[in-house]
Amino acid sequence: MSLFDWTERDLGVPGHVLPVLRTPDPMLSGRSDPVDPADPKVVQLAADLVATMRASPGCVGLAASQVGVALQVFCVDVSGHVKARTAHGVFVLCNAEVLAASQVEKGREGCLSVPDLTGDVRRAARLSVAGVLPGRADQLTLQTDAFEARAVQHELDHCAGMLFLDRVAGAHAVYPRRRYL
Repeated sequence: MSLFDWTERDLGVPGHVLPVLRTPDPMLSGRSDPVDPADPKVVQLAADLVATMRASPGCVGLAASQVGVALQVFCVDVSGHVKARTAHGVFVLCNAEVLAASQVEKGREGCLSVPDLTGDVRRAARLSVAGVLPGRADQLTLQTDAFEARAVQHELDHCAGMLFLDRVAGAHAVYPRRRYL
C-alpha cells in the first residue's frame, strides 16, 4: 500500500480531541517507545491525533507524546499551507525512521507544546522516511521535501523527546509568537 492509497477513513474509528501538553511537562522530553501498528489502541490513538490536530488552528503535525502518550506515532497534514510545496495529505506514521536527509536549510518553526515562541531551526529540505501506517503491517517509504519534510522531522523529534527549542542555534534564534486577530 502506498501513502497515496491511505486516508484517515481507513482507521475505521472516530477520533477524539485530546488536551495538548505544554512545556515544561516532562513527558515532552522523554523518548517514545515503538508500537504495534495493528494494535486497536494504536489505531484509536492515530484517530485521536488527527482529530486533535484538526481542532488546533494552524497545526500541521502532532506526536503522541504531545498528548501524553509515549509511543512512536505522529500525524502530519501540510495540505493548503502556504509554505507547502509537496503535500501527501493527512497521514499517520508509526515507528518512523529517517532513511536519507539532504539539503539542510534554516526555517522558522512553532509548536502547540510551546505556544508562545517560534524559532529558527536547521533541517533537511529533502527527506526519505520509512514507517508503518496504523492498522497495517507493511512498511512504506515517504519521499518528501520543503515544508512537509520539516514537519515530519519536527514530529520525529517529539518521538525522540526533543522540542524545536533543543535545535535552535541560541537565544538569538527564538522569537515571541505573533498573534493575529
